[in-house]
Amino acid sequence: MAHVQTRVEIVEVGPRDGLQAEERILDVATRLELIRRCAAAGARRIEVCSFAHPKLLPQMAGAEEIAAAIDPDRTWSAIGLVLNTRGLERALATDLDEINFVGYASDGYAGKNTGATAEVRNAEAAELIGAARAGAKRTSITIAVSFGDPIEGVVPVDRLAAIAARFAEAGVDEIAMGDTAGVATPADVAERLAAVRTAAAGTPLRLHFHNTHNTGYANVVAALEAGIEALDASVGGFGGSPFSPGAGGNVATEDVVWILDRMGVETGLDAASLAGTGTWIAGELGHDGADAMLDRAGPWPPAG
Repeated sequence: MAHVQTRVEIVEVGPRDGLQAEERILDVATRLELIRRCAAAGARRIEVCSFAHPKLLPQMAGAEEIAAAIDPDRTWSAIGLVLNTRGLERALATDLDEINFVGYASDGYAGKNTGATAEVRNAEAAELIGAARAGAKRTSITIAVSFGDPIEGVVPVDRLAAIAARFAEAGVDEIAMGDTAGVATPADVAERLAAVRTAAAGTPLRLHFHNTHNTGYANVVAALEAGIEALDASVGGFGGSPFSPGAGGNVATEDVVWILDRMGVETGLDAASLAGTGTWIAGELGHDGADAMLDRAGPWPPAG
C-alpha cells in the first residue's frame, strides 16, 4: 500500500445530505440533537442545514432556526448549503461559518435537478462564491456527478478538470468532487483527483462518496493513497439524491473512522459514539437500523 498521511479531516454531512431524501421529515429539535451528537463525537466541520426552498425540500425546512440555535461558542465549523441567490441572502444573515455551493459536471443531472444547463448553474455558482467571500464566509463547492451522471453516463475527465479550474479562479476556498451516483472505482479516484489537482492547483480538495455499488469504502482508501486530506461522510450511512435513481447512501462516518483508525490515520472522531448516533437517527427516521456496519458488527479487536 502507498504511504498515506497520518491525519484526515472528516466533514460530517449527515444533518443535511443524510436527511434530505428521507420520507420521514424530522423536526428542528431532532436535527439539532443530531448535530449536537456529531459535535460531541469530535466532528469539527458539520453541514447543518440547506437553504433550499422549504416547499421544494421540506426535509430541510427551518434552516434559520437551526443556524440560530447551534452553540454560539462552538469549537467546530457550521456549514450551510446554498443553491441560489435567495439562499445566499438567507445564509449571509446567519452566524454560520461556511457556505457550500453546488456545481455540475454534466447537463443531464443539472437539468434534472435544477431545470438548467451545467453552464448556467456553474456561472451562477461562481458569482455566488464571490458574494459569499465578500460576506466574510469561508466557501466550498461540491461538483455533483464528478465521476459519472446517472442520465448521461461517463463524464469526461477534461470537462471535470475545466469546471474545477473555473471555481478555483472564482476564489473558492475548497473544491469537493461528488460521486453523486456512486459509480466511482479506485482507478477513477486516482485519475480524476490527479486531473483536478493540476487544473485547480493550490485549491484544497475534498471527496464525497456514495456507496451505490459497494465501492465507497474502497474509494476512501484510494483517496487516502492519492493524498487526499478531507472526506465527506454521513453518520449512519444515510443520504442520497432523489434525482439519481438507485443511488446508495453516503459512506458512513463511523465505518470510515473505523477503517482510518485501523490504518493509523487520525480523525479526532470517536467511532463508537458515532455508531450509537447512527443507530439512534435510524430509529428517528423509521428504519430498522443504520446502513452503517459498525454498530451491528461491534468493535474489533474485542475487549480483553
